[in-house]
Amino acid sequence: MAKPSDKRSPLAVTVLALLFEAPMHPYRMHELIKERRKDSVVNVAQRNSVYQTIERLQRNGWISVAETQQVSGRPERVVYEITSKGRATLEEWMKEMLASPSQEYPEFPVALSYLPILGAKEVQARLEMRKQAVAAAIKEAQDSAKAATAMGLPRLFLLEEEYKITLLKAELKWVEETIAALKSGELAWDMTKLLESFGKQT
Repeated sequence: MAKPSDKRSPLAVTVLALLFEAPMHPYRMHELIKERRKDSVVNVAQRNSVYQTIERLQRNGWISVAETQQVSGRPERVVYEITSKGRATLEEWMKEMLASPSQEYPEFPVALSYLPILGAKEVQARLEMRKQAVAAAIKEAQDSAKAATAMGLPRLFLLEEEYKITLLKAELKWVEETIAALKSGELAWDMTKLLESFGKQT
């Protein structure tokens, strides 16, 4: 069984992938993640998370210090590089991630599993809001992909955006169909009767 420190994470993969390109310091990593819009697939809202990931990767021997840069009037910047062990780990992680779906636990399915707690009208209203949000996310992702393509970025570097748009479109279709079922009364529930039913089961 892998130790917690050995487990892969989206951010760990991203840091190793950036260092696979070239040695760099954490600030530059954070900049590139934002510039390349990789923050749509990896959470770097807290910059400290990058430093924490770097510390873990260094403890495991997957990255090492390449040099320390001293810029006048600024704190020292530590430049990291990927090790041969880190390259092997990154390649293995990539193979596993591409080949095997992992069990993830997003919030939306959790809310769906306890839907009867809310009334049907409330659920419909909230799904209408989600519909608008998902549609906006699709447009934003499409606009971003178009802009990147116009700049000459190869499709190879836009595959995650394609995948994201495909998933969002599928979600939008499902949300619209569920809203329609709520409006027609096909999908309805009586909380009192449901509680009575649960009571009989227990």
